[in-house]
Amino acid sequence: MNNSRTMKTKFMIQAAIIAAVYAVITIAFAPLSYSLIQVRISEALTVLPYFTPAAIPGLFVGAFMANLLSPYGLPDLILGSLASLIAATLSYKLRSKQYLVPMPPVIVNAVIIGFMLYFFYSFPFPLIVCMAIVGAGQLVACYGIGYPLMLLLKRYKKIFDLS
Repeated sequence: MNNSRTMKTKFMIQAAIIAAVYAVITIAFAPLSYSLIQVRISEALTVLPYFTPAAIPGLFVGAFMANLLSPYGLPDLILGSLASLIAATLSYKLRSKQYLVPMPPVIVNAVIIGFMLYFFYSFPFPLIVCMAIVGAGQLVACYGIGYPLMLLLKRYKKIFDLS
């Protein structure tokens, strides 16, 4: 098997595993995953673009699969998945500054999901409060769980190597 095919296969396997793990964790912790006040524990995985570009499609597909069961329906399926794709892409671009890698999911989700909850579901708070609440949950997931996970995984960085 040539090296290019091996790399593509490894990329696809990594993306599929990340997608599956993200979806399973989100669904397993559904009461925490789907609400205005949420800490989506699976968002800790948003640090994975630091290690591999395969995390970008993996997180997008994982969010899409998890959002199929969201009580917020089509807006969450579209906007939530899109937020994951944007955040993962930005996290990958920030990988040279490891302490910033968890920041895009915090900001992107605060803005997009806060907007979605406010405009589509008429939560009884001002838009900025909806964004702040979503952002606070993201901070817990991404920096409280995700950043320590990233530091731990750095010890085993070789498993993400696509070369």
